[in-house]
Amino acid sequence: MRANSLATRLFLSAAAWVILILTVTGFALSSLYSHSVERAFDRRLNFYLRTLIAEVTASDEPAEKASGKTGGKNPEKSAEKNPDKSIPALGEPLFELPLSGWYWEIENLDPVKQDSRSSRSLWDANLPKLNAGIPLTASGVRVGYVIGPEDQRLRVVERPIDLGADGKYIVTIAGDATEISAETRLFDWYLAGTFAALTAGLLLTTAFQVRFGLLPLKRISNALADIRSGKAERLEGDFPNEIEPLAHETNALIEANRAIVERARTHVGNLAHAIKTPLSVIVNEAVAHGGDSFSTKVLEQVDIMRNQVAHHLERARIAARLTVVGSVTDVGPVLEALTRTMEKIHRDRNVEIRLTVPESASFRGERQDLEEMVGNLVDNACKWAEQHVFVDVSLSSPAARGLEPMLRIVVDDDGRGLSAAERTQVVKRGQRLDESKPGSGLGLAIVVDLARLYGGNLTLDQAPTGGVRAELTLPAAVS
Repeated sequence: MRANSLATRLFLSAAAWVILILTVTGFALSSLYSHSVERAFDRRLNFYLRTLIAEVTASDEPAEKASGKTGGKNPEKSAEKNPDKSIPALGEPLFELPLSGWYWEIENLDPVKQDSRSSRSLWDANLPKLNAGIPLTASGVRVGYVIGPEDQRLRVVERPIDLGADGKYIVTIAGDATEISAETRLFDWYLAGTFAALTAGLLLTTAFQVRFGLLPLKRISNALADIRSGKAERLEGDFPNEIEPLAHETNALIEANRAIVERARTHVGNLAHAIKTPLSVIVNEAVAHGGDSFSTKVLEQVDIMRNQVAHHLERARIAARLTVVGSVTDVGPVLEALTRTMEKIHRDRNVEIRLTVPESASFRGERQDLEEMVGNLVDNACKWAEQHVFVDVSLSSPAARGLEPMLRIVVDDDGRGLSAAERTQVVKRGQRLDESKPGSGLGLAIVVDLARLYGGNLTLDQAPTGGVRAELTLPAAVS
């Protein structure tokens, strides 16, 4: 598909929206899941915290009878931090495994008393405290992250408690936050894979919908091309409700165009008859007055007026006819009939016309215009030829991509030929090089005008046979 096509723009627009929506949705789901995992982790820590507080408040054993931590690397710190043997592992063996990432600690806020206790997993390390500026939640706890022993990232829940005469404590539970990040990362991978598959599926679905949704427009485009090439006269077939008004209006426009052209042809014909009658009266009056100088001048000017009127009426008729779309003419039958006619007209000169035309040659225009253009060229060639006239038709490839192919009609004669100056003069309106030859001097000028109106051209050159070569280019109809 071309980048500037409607289907491409629709697909790219839909794809951009799909990717944007799925990306935003993915980030939102990932954030929600991360918070969900974090809350579940916090509920687990809070459960351990409540269990630990219950064990502490229910314990009657004096702190001084608690046994010391064995195997510590720092005896002095071990004496200060006495894990309470009466406090179980809270159902989590990781609290017993040294530096496991799961820790608990009970710290007495009275610096005089030395009855702080901690889990075996802390060994002889200290558990970092949360920033005191973190506000307490509704349940009276602080929650946050710290960097613990072995540079572990810990999720920490701590709660201050007041045991009355036994003092004030801060109870802290910490868990390895790697579980949160690992769970979230795994979910992100699954989410990314799912959304990638979903994106691919949606893009394929969008491409399918755009491709088949725009088929009616493609049908209209092809139908218009058929109308332009002459294969059809109007848009036919059933179209979706959204496209039906377009097809209806297009057909109405084609019919209106034909009606306008028909009216223009009628007006041109009426104008021609209206002008011919007064000119005929003037000519008759001039002839009736004999051969005086005034009558001669009137007849001369009337002849010029007739030529001018004929020329401009012909141009108006051609311009009106060219607005009709869908006219295609097979070149072969037209030129064969024209050849037979010209041989009969110039039978007294015994001129032979040799025609070469491919069967597939077609002219994108009306038959009578092709007859008029080629007829003028062949008629001129027969007037000046000695014995032979050669008519060759070929199809030329477009000079650039996107341009239409052109018909190349070459008419050569074996006459005396024309100089470059004479070839320039002869295509001018009303110019005749030899008054002994019949004609008005408008033939080649009409050919030039007709060819230009069709987007073609007429050039005159020296023919290989010695005479004049007239090369006419016209738009070809592609089958």
